[in-house]
Amino acid sequence: MNTSDTANDRTPVIERHVHSGAVCCNPAWEDAYRRFESPEEEIEKFIRRLRLLGFKTRSRNIRVAELFCGRGGGLVALKRLGFKSIEGVDLSETLLLQNQTGATLHLADCRDLPFEDASLDAVIIHGGLHHLPNLPEDLEQVLSEIHRVLNNDGTFHAVEPWLTPFLRFVHAVIKISAVRKLYSKGDALAVMIEHERDTYEQWLSQPTAIRELLSKYFNAKTNRTAWGKIHFTGLKR
Repeated sequence: MNTSDTANDRTPVIERHVHSGAVCCNPAWEDAYRRFESPEEEIEKFIRRLRLLGFKTRSRNIRVAELFCGRGGGLVALKRLGFKSIEGVDLSETLLLQNQTGATLHLADCRDLPFEDASLDAVIIHGGLHHLPNLPEDLEQVLSEIHRVLNNDGTFHAVEPWLTPFLRFVHAVIKISAVRKLYSKGDALAVMIEHERDTYEQWLSQPTAIRELLSKYFNAKTNRTAWGKIHFTGLKR
């Protein structure tokens, strides 16, 4: 990671909006995630994704918040692209304490966002919605809050797992023990799915409800499914 991306000589400043955050993290899942993708690989993936989501043409002075930001790979990607006013929200203090981006960090529940009405220009989620425990209720709360905090020209961007033919194929392949032995990334993915199975499968099983809620709050500019992901960009209704 570039030295300019981090501020490792100080503890991150976290604005606390809940008394205590969620307990994090499952050691087996964390180990698998490290095997699946290095921090630098994750950041480069997020940079490519942000460009495809339209951020290469956005003013670098807009106020952007990433929800479910964790350790901050997505915030680093925004920083490398030149965005100056970036904020992160996560319910895990454990993860936020590892977030060395220098961004404004909020320990908060994404179902109750710590922002004023119409105060943000963009909200981003990289794979956080499929961790919500109760669908569709929790998803509606999150989307309603995002709608509230975006200004009239604000945009919402999300990339989440989606049960495309490709993802079905991946699921089948990583059940094969020989594949898992020979392909480290495949084994890592299998372990991650095993440890988040309940929320992961709940998310994948409700595509109609998810699309209906996205359409309720946002006019889609991009609503594309490919390679096991949904890429969504929407304007506030």
